[in-house]
Amino acid sequence: MSGKHPYRSFSALFLTTLLMLVAQGSLSTYLGLSLAQQNVDSTWIGALMSCYYLGLVLGSKLGHKVIARVGHIRAFVASAAIVSTCAMSHVLIDELAIWLVLRVVVGMGMMCQYMVLESWLNEQTESSQRGTVFAFYMITSYLGMIGGQAMLSQFPELGTAPLLIISMCYSLCIVPIALTRRIHPAPLQPAPLQIFIFWKKVPQSLTAITVAGMMAGSFYGLAPAYAASKGMSTEQVTLFMSVTILAGLLAQWPMGKISDRIPRSRILRFNAAVLTILTLLIALLPLSGLLLLFATFCYGILAFTLYPIASAFANQNVEQNDRVALSATVLLTFGLGACFGPLLASALMQLIGPSMLYAFISCCAFALFLRLLRVNYTQKQVKRMMDEQQNAQFKMGSGDLVSSPLAAALDPRVDEEVVLAQMHDEEYQAARQQVPAGYDEDVELDKSDDSFEQVDADGSKANKPVDDSSLTDSSDDTSPKADKQAKQQT
Repeated sequence: MSGKHPYRSFSALFLTTLLMLVAQGSLSTYLGLSLAQQNVDSTWIGALMSCYYLGLVLGSKLGHKVIARVGHIRAFVASAAIVSTCAMSHVLIDELAIWLVLRVVVGMGMMCQYMVLESWLNEQTESSQRGTVFAFYMITSYLGMIGGQAMLSQFPELGTAPLLIISMCYSLCIVPIALTRRIHPAPLQPAPLQIFIFWKKVPQSLTAITVAGMMAGSFYGLAPAYAASKGMSTEQVTLFMSVTILAGLLAQWPMGKISDRIPRSRILRFNAAVLTILTLLIALLPLSGLLLLFATFCYGILAFTLYPIASAFANQNVEQNDRVALSATVLLTFGLGACFGPLLASALMQLIGPSMLYAFISCCAFALFLRLLRVNYTQKQVKRMMDEQQNAQFKMGSGDLVSSPLAAALDPRVDEEVVLAQMHDEEYQAARQQVPAGYDEDVELDKSDDSFEQVDADGSKANKPVDDSSLTDSSDDTSPKADKQAKQQT
């Protein structure tokens, strides 16, 4: 890749990504609008989006096996063909229960395609250009989704024509990757899942990722139905969706720069607090026209930057060798959140009204804000307690020599015969070995009667007083005990 620009080196992969996201971005909006025009319950619309994200979760495991067995290009071609067939099946099948199955299959195929593209970019990108390559990859993805909305706006009556174009895009995305001259990467290695371990290590990040998944799934699946309920035409709905996605695209770079200078936990709390207020206003106020577009633009800035900031925050708090497992956990957590979010939001919309979409998102953001505050406060309290305990404890030394009678032998004020007797006494040594790790001798001896059981040279046991100065710092000559012993000796 040396001597070439990153976008030229991976032009085939980027073109494939663009075509794939045009199809995916328009398919979700098409299904939502189509069902809304038929006055289908919002629960079905939410279930369709939940099934798609369920397919993404299931496809993460299946994709590894397929790619390892047949290779990247063959796995991508097979997945694209299946997804294209599922998209066209919506023309022939009207049964909503079968549509749910089709959405699961589409999600599994899309996850396999994502894994092929991202693993290819990861393996063959030089470290010095990795940031540029993935930034261009994300820009291409967002442009593809916006292009899908623009394509859909050309068909106000919907019909079957958009599904034909979607199927064509899914089919055409095979061509660039099948004809590329780049060597395909090595087979993928399965990434272990350590969900509970990472929930303890990075609770703030995974909580934010879960809520981000709930928001994203609810918005992509139900926002077209919400916009249609406000009397918007197909062109206005696609404009509404495009403005939100464009805001997320434009906010990625500046928000990333800000998160490098300001603590990411603070940015997450700020986003959650502002999202709570903004979405509540959208739900309660009768916004329309430019004011609604401005509100959804602000929503896109805040909501679509939660995931990348939380992901970066998680990676900065784990070791390098744990990041592969963390990546798998992050994707699974996001997918699970995106599965449950649309189901809950659609149920509320069905019971109360379309405005409950943003009321639900407001509740999610408020719950995230409270959770982040609590976890952050708890972590600060634990850290403060640990620092206080560390500063309060005074230890004379460390190592095996401290717990050995040889330490006393180095002190010129201790009788050498007593030390030798202690070193040769087996019972004394056995008792000393039973002292647990981390045992603080100074505390225990302080609580005693300034005496302990010693052994005479002839092996008999007797209670003999001990010079306290041998148990304290030799430089401390001004303690009350030292003064009292000096008077007794005089």
